[in-house]
Amino acid sequence: MSQAASRLRRRQFLQGSLALAGLGLLGGCGLLPPGAQQPKRVPRIGYLGGGNAPAAGSSLIYDAFVAGLRELGWVDGQTMALETRWAEVRAERFPDLAAELIGLPVDVLVTSGGNGASAAAKLTETLPIVFASAPDPVGTGLVCSLARPCGNVTGLSNLAEGLDGKRLELLREAVPGLSRVAILWRQPGMVAEYRRTQAATQVTGLQLQSLTVADPKDILAAFQAARAGAAQALVTVTDLLTIGARTEILEQVAQSRLPAMYQTREFVDAGGLMAYGPNLADQYRRAATYVDKILKGAKPADLPVEQPTTFEFVINLRTAQALGLTIPESVLLQATEVIQ
Repeated sequence: MSQAASRLRRRQFLQGSLALAGLGLLGGCGLLPPGAQQPKRVPRIGYLGGGNAPAAGSSLIYDAFVAGLRELGWVDGQTMALETRWAEVRAERFPDLAAELIGLPVDVLVTSGGNGASAAAKLTETLPIVFASAPDPVGTGLVCSLARPCGNVTGLSNLAEGLDGKRLELLREAVPGLSRVAILWRQPGMVAEYRRTQAATQVTGLQLQSLTVADPKDILAAFQAARAGAAQALVTVTDLLTIGARTEILEQVAQSRLPAMYQTREFVDAGGLMAYGPNLADQYRRAATYVDKILKGAKPADLPVEQPTTFEFVINLRTAQALGLTIPESVLLQATEVIQ
């Protein structure tokens, strides 16, 4: 082979090697050769829960949300990425946890209730925020109105007309001769719910004794006041404080031998007597439809806040027996579930 031919072969080899190296560098920098397609980015959904991180399959409401997403084609690790943070029943953690999710960033942020949504809304006016169960989204300023949220926040409310009155009616039917009811609530956070119950007692003719708590350590004194005031039954207002102190509340209820009506079935599953309220699992499943619409281009301001349409009334007959209480057939027939 002539020297000229040898030099030509070497030049062609070097040119080919440089071209391959160049493609390798392009690939390493995230640049692809002409005609190649970039990997498709999946949406990232943030979920901010108020309680503790649940074990797999142990949370009816969170599992309902995930199931709702799956039914709509959103599967974690495949068509979307789900990022979760848990406040562990400490409201003061919401701002930092919301900031973490917003900073990832996520494409939509779902919160379990109004506290988390309020914390997130203070940090962003652009990221879509969906609350799964907020007690008073208009009164707390989360939305302008139920029909027209008008900002970057929307979702589902657990507030429905007549709920507080219905709870009192069921309690009065279940407890013969009931005339005096105590209400356990957190002040000042749940003033609106207290006032609705107060108005309902005026209609039903029951006397209402207010038991306010600001911290779990106030619970013992609250029940001492209930006994001193000759309360015959109890209703509770559910929020992070009462959920977090559920065990202590149920212990005091049992010691006081008070028939009690709760707002969520969590208390009845743990040994409480009765609960009447929106079907929260259904609401969390419905929250997934908001996420689906937003990821497909809808704006939160154009998605009206939904009010509950399905309710559950759960009775624990073992607790009734422990209290020496016979639940009338008329009440049992209204129950959606009876725990034997």
